[in-house]
Amino acid sequence: MKIVVATDAWGQTNGVVFAYQRIAEPVREFGAELGFVTPEGFRSAPLPTYPGIRLAFASAAEVGRRIDALGADYVHIATEGPIGWATRRHCVNHGLPFTTSYHTRFPEYARARAPIPLSWGYAYVRRFHEPAQRVLAPSLSMKRELERRGFANVALWTRGVDHALFHPRAPTLDLPRPIFLNVGRVAVEKNLQAFLALDLPGSKVVVGDGPALRGLQKAFPQTHFLGEKFGAELAEIFASADVFVFPSLTDTFGVVLIEALASGLPVAAFPVTGPLDVIADSDAGALDRDLARACLAALKLPRERARARSLEFTWRESARQFVEHVAGGVLRELEPA
Repeated sequence: MKIVVATDAWGQTNGVVFAYQRIAEPVREFGAELGFVTPEGFRSAPLPTYPGIRLAFASAAEVGRRIDALGADYVHIATEGPIGWATRRHCVNHGLPFTTSYHTRFPEYARARAPIPLSWGYAYVRRFHEPAQRVLAPSLSMKRELERRGFANVALWTRGVDHALFHPRAPTLDLPRPIFLNVGRVAVEKNLQAFLALDLPGSKVVVGDGPALRGLQKAFPQTHFLGEKFGAELAEIFASADVFVFPSLTDTFGVVLIEALASGLPVAAFPVTGPLDVIADSDAGALDRDLARACLAALKLPRERARARSLEFTWRESARQFVEHVAGGVLRELEPA
């Protein structure tokens, strides 16, 4: 069965792109194949306040032709941008069932950049997802929050980690210890200043790029900004640190959390959606409204607890959940009795 995923996010370093790339192979085990409708080939313009991301514009008819050309059995909309809205219009106009995902807290992201009330933002995204047969949320706490905000048909779709790539190993970073690490997009909604302003011993390291990078480099010159890193080089940095610090208040999950755990790296974070679900009661991290206190508490945690918790998250299980929700029970029919 062919599942066509429509997404505004592609060719970027973010959790949305990464999730679909990672499940593209394991979904085959469950009788499915992914096809993609992406911004490639459509006219586009830079996103205001974030020129590194371009918004593509297409009509419902144009998107519909791509969906038909891919031979879609099922349609899944990953993002609430122009491609997502065009796909939604195509499906609604033709009576085609579809599912959606809630990857990003757009209301909170918008409010971080402009004085837009949260109620307006949630009215917008609720309207977008309303016709979907299922709305996939990455964590139980996110699922419950969406339900409290009036979203219907919300289902859980968790994430995984590559345990062969991310694992404990000898450290390679030669910096004063302890090393407190953050990895991710360097943007205002990630709340990095809450981490970088802390009075902590040792060194602070940030891996990533984004529109807030230059401002943070100027404001926090003692921090080691290493830029974007990938693959084995990134895995080595994870394993070289002592604590992974996740100051975000707006993430819906945070795959970097389980990459850190898989590397044997305890997590320090606020007790919010994402960390609450990934850490739970595992003692693999410290969650506290006082982030400095969480950082110092995480230093005392055994690294093997972090690794053990990460083993509960696999991309195979993520792929199974995705196919089950999008195909609406077809997976059960494929499985042997």
